[in-house]
Amino acid sequence: MRLVTIEPEAAGEAAGAAYRPAVVLASGRLLTLGALAQMAPSYLSNEIGRMDLAAMLAHDVGLGAVRDALEISDDGALEAAALDPATVRLAAPIPRPGKVVGVGYNYLDHIREQGLERPARPVLFSMFANAVAADGAPIRHPAGTHALDLEAELAVVIGRPASRLTPSQAALCVAGYTAANDVTARDWQGQVRALLPGEKGDGQWLRAKGSDTFLPLGPVMVTADELGDGGGLAVRSWRTAASGPDAGVLFKMQDGNTSDLLFSVADLVAIISAEVSLEPGDVIVTGTPSGVGVNREPPVFLEPGDLVRVEIERIGSLTNPITDAEGRAPAGSPAAQFMAERAAQYEAGGRP
Repeated sequence: MRLVTIEPEAAGEAAGAAYRPAVVLASGRLLTLGALAQMAPSYLSNEIGRMDLAAMLAHDVGLGAVRDALEISDDGALEAAALDPATVRLAAPIPRPGKVVGVGYNYLDHIREQGLERPARPVLFSMFANAVAADGAPIRHPAGTHALDLEAELAVVIGRPASRLTPSQAALCVAGYTAANDVTARDWQGQVRALLPGEKGDGQWLRAKGSDTFLPLGPVMVTADELGDGGGLAVRSWRTAASGPDAGVLFKMQDGNTSDLLFSVADLVAIISAEVSLEPGDVIVTGTPSGVGVNREPPVFLEPGDLVRVEIERIGSLTNPITDAEGRAPAGSPAAQFMAERAAQYEAGGRP
């Protein structure tokens, strides 16, 4: 099953605005869980329409009631109640995760390209909900960094409480998967190859990875019954530069596979849950393969006007424009063109 989260209908809709989780039908149309509840009230209560996806996971472990409601509903009625995706904006599948746990150095090729030793335990760090951005939303380039980089990653969505679990138990706590771009300011992180003469960087990762808009997620969450343990999925990223000799050219940055994870999804959930209890809607970002900009020769960093894309096999692609701190992209740049096309498509779908 593929699920998305639809943004509130108007950005100014104050406290009453609500994110609406929806199922992606085979046709590509979006059926909100609230609409599904009206069609199958014996399976889903009307309260579902007021829940976000994290709350829905806590309420319906494994989303069994959703599956049952879809099974007994008429296909024609489902299509008639569904929304055209061109008429809505999508948020990240989990717009406000309670916790985001990042994992560093979890692909052997990424470790080798940096000349590091294989870690005995995963390197863990935290991010917060302020960093989460949706597919298509701008990644804002802070004025204080000159070394912004991308990281294509498989993200794990927790579906049930997890505390002090074995890997086999931990595997049952995964609700699904989505694509992530773990954007990183390498100079703030303290990476030597990103530092100018005399610079030291922060030497820690909170600001470098947790700044506003630094964690695009989405656009869909694919449930674990479709993707199993998350292994064997291609993980790729691309950049279209706004300037320089490759301006306007789509350039592949990363090309890895989750079969190369040093610590599997189940291992990560077990290791994290040993001391940090996980709850439905929490997100684990599992690490990135080789090919990131800082390790290229010469290094490649993101600038306002660039366009970046992350793709996870069997999940989909996540595309974001790079803007300045105010959300602006240079006129005519790939980012500006992308934002203009998205706005035109949205307006053509009948939304203001």
